[in-house]
Amino acid sequence: MNKFLIVGLGNIGNEYANTRHNIGFDVVHAFATKHGGTFEVDRLAYRAEVKWKGKTFVCICPTTFMNLSGKAVKYWLDKEKIPIENSLTILDDLALPLDKLRLRSTGSSAGHNGLRDIEAVLGTVAYPRLRFGIGNNFHQGMQASFVLSKWKPDEIPVVKLKIEKCIDIIESFAAIGIDKTMTFANSISVNP
Repeated sequence: MNKFLIVGLGNIGNEYANTRHNIGFDVVHAFATKHGGTFEVDRLAYRAEVKWKGKTFVCICPTTFMNLSGKAVKYWLDKEKIPIENSLTILDDLALPLDKLRLRSTGSSAGHNGLRDIEAVLGTVAYPRLRFGIGNNFHQGMQASFVLSKWKPDEIPVVKLKIEKCIDIIESFAAIGIDKTMTFANSISVNP
């Protein structure tokens, strides 16, 4: 099948724009923009559809808020008749340093509420996800504030380069599959 669902996790609203927690939205927007897509409000998500090398990508940014992302993911998988292995969910990850990305075909939510909801709604942990390291440079008890904070000026060059790498990973995932893509994606260390 040459159809893919690309999911960016984040929260809607201007107060969340360009925050660490919304990096999934930012990556999916950058991917769709590169391929000439524009987002429109649709059922449970902002949605864009793009084509690349004979493949169709349905790109969504759920409007359900992060903690209820599963409803949107399930709806669009079912509506577009896309098998779960042809989906890729992009999200922020506190456990990874800022210069790292991690691609996996399965795994636990690791405490991420967006993934936890997707797993609960889909009834499985076996779906591809791309974790975007946001670092963990915060004081004890300040995790929520850190996750919802905007990037520092000195972090922006790394973030921009990583977004470009994520676009490459999405294209590779569709072109050669997750196993071969993991080989290079998980060795990436981004420094400007």
